[in-house]
Amino acid sequence: MSLLVVGSLHLDVVLCAPHLPRLDETVSGSSVDYVFGGKGGNQAISAARMGAKVYFAGRAGSDPFGDMICKTLAESDVDASQLQRDVGPSGMSAAIMDANGEYGAVIVSAANLNIIAHNIIMPKGTSLVILQNEIPQEVNLTLANKAKAAGVEVWLNAAPARKLPKQLVETVDLFIVNRVEAEFYACLIPEKKVLTTLGGRGVYYNGVMHEGFPVDTVSTHGAGDMFVGALAGQVVSGTTMVDSIRFAQAAAALHVSYQLEQRKDLTPQSVKTFLRNQESL
Repeated sequence: MSLLVVGSLHLDVVLCAPHLPRLDETVSGSSVDYVFGGKGGNQAISAARMGAKVYFAGRAGSDPFGDMICKTLAESDVDASQLQRDVGPSGMSAAIMDANGEYGAVIVSAANLNIIAHNIIMPKGTSLVILQNEIPQEVNLTLANKAKAAGVEVWLNAAPARKLPKQLVETVDLFIVNRVEAEFYACLIPEKKVLTTLGGRGVYYNGVMHEGFPVDTVSTHGAGDMFVGALAGQVVSGTTMVDSIRFAQAAAALHVSYQLEQRKDLTPQSVKTFLRNQESL
């Protein structure tokens, strides 16, 4: 079985600095990296890197950033044949990462706001659709309805937090949120299946706390997307949810412990080796 990710594409400009700037403060940074990003793109590539068959649908601009985004997708194992191109700028974010690996970011959605949902088809063999809140509400609702009509499960990584229409809430099978988003949606999704990520502490799901793996953190940038992609990849392969959560936690732990240029080397085998080593401790 396969999964379809419909979501955002950004070119992330990652600035390294000793600390995040305060109001009116200018901080001298040490480096800059241009990193493929956007929750949709990150989750699709993460799932594919972890061995899943992945389709992606989204929209990139006609600018050089859009060309870089398309090149990255083309070099991945993701089927991006439903990638749309916009006349104008691509989505981007500017992230500042401090000496402890924590970061803050500003996102400009641009082309992501112009996704044509009705042009997106459900690939044959799709068993799961993943959506996020970095694309327009109507796109998520249209794709969720298409998925339900085809008998396909729907996950919503409901980040960033925003008001959700009742019809979308009713259609989603699993909400994935962090602690801030969990509080925001507390009254809206109490009767729904929810998975809450708690950073290094772990994951709370179905009344159970799944403790995280202690690792030395280089950067938390993209860790949540690695978790979601790895989790989805395991689930569509037939792995139980509990085992999928453990695998995804291990993938995210390795992700945050790697330098940016090392993350492309993260494989299912390296995750399994990490898990075996953890079990032997």
